Amino acid sequence: MAIPALPDPDPTRLDALDRAALHRTLIARVEAAWRLCHELHPGLPRPVVWLDLRGKCAGQAHFGRGGLRFNPVLLEENRLAFLVEVVPHEMAHWLVHHLEDGHRARPHGREWQTVMRHLFGLESRTTHRFDTGRASPAPFRYRCGCREHGFTARRHALARRGRGYRCRHCAETLVYLGRFAS
Repeated sequence: MAIPALPDPDPTRLDALDRAALHRTLIARVEAAWRLCHELHPGLPRPVVWLDLRGKCAGQAHFGRGGLRFNPVLLEENRLAFLVEVVPHEMAHWLVHHLEDGHRARPHGREWQTVMRHLFGLESRTTHRFDTGRASPAPFRYRCGCREHGFTARRHALARRGRGYRCRHCAETLVYLGRFAS
């Protein structure tokens, strides 16, 4: 595997940043990753950056909006790993999508993996390993035949309106038990 193309930020400095400075650091990291990609693909448009993503997802390349979305809660709680792993991950999606026939590429397919390994010098992981408890609270308890599931308020509201949910493991219909104790 290649040496990481983007230098790792100083963890001590990152820990000392307030929210606004951390957001500026994220934007600077996206800019550095974009410049690296732009060297290989001069026609690559610069993505707009939003910190409006919620839930369990750390980042998202949003081609319809023309940019990259990031989860501010997961950024705050996982500063170093977020900047080192999530920003290149999403920028790799951005680059692959803008290549000729890139819109046909699988999201974490060969092209994306190649960008992660050879351009960014990183392992091509498809998911993060962050604790999403605070970013995605799921206070509503549901049960199936094999386990208990936590639902967000949105999913719970859909279930109360008649939308059915089944467990991916045992295929049983999920049944509402009540709220988790706070």
